[in-house]
Amino acid sequence: MSRKGNKLLNIPTGVNVAIKQNLVEIFNAKGKMQIDFPNFIKVEQINNQIKVSRSNDEKKSKAFHGTINSLINNALIGLSTGFKIELHIEGVGYKANVSGKKLNLAIGFSHPVVFDIPDGLDVQCANPTSITISGFDKIKVGEFASNIRSIRKPEPYNGKGIMYVGEHIIRKVGKTAETAKK
Repeated sequence: MSRKGNKLLNIPTGVNVAIKQNLVEIFNAKGKMQIDFPNFIKVEQINNQIKVSRSNDEKKSKAFHGTINSLINNALIGLSTGFKIELHIEGVGYKANVSGKKLNLAIGFSHPVVFDIPDGLDVQCANPTSITISGFDKIKVGEFASNIRSIRKPEPYNGKGIMYVGEHIIRKVGKTAETAKK
């Protein structure tokens, strides 16, 4: 019995859903998302809700049941309200700015690190030490944020690097502080 897979999904106002053979299209003025699903998964629209069911109880069917339901739910939420991830940059001289469709990072290397902003994402820098990534596709938003963070992960001794807002970095004690205790 899958709790995730059997959950009925409400279609928000302003979002349209079209179900074809093995494809669910969810679209509105913001954009369009397509979700493919295998033959053993059945997706149907009942009034203003979407129901996902499976044809058998095999292990693969059970796995896809919840996954497809979550993907459709993420598309519905993304096209109605959107997703947002905030990053914070910590370090002397570390900064970020957006120019056109490029994100420029100065994070302690001898050269600036430049990221091309993918289509469907909006990147803003309210100040030089914060980056806000927003968009309707949860996977793209998370992947882009992860790629930026992977350039300079927060390090545990000084706390410098790129981190998610609200992320707790476990700080380590340096050698000099350890010997001062003895």
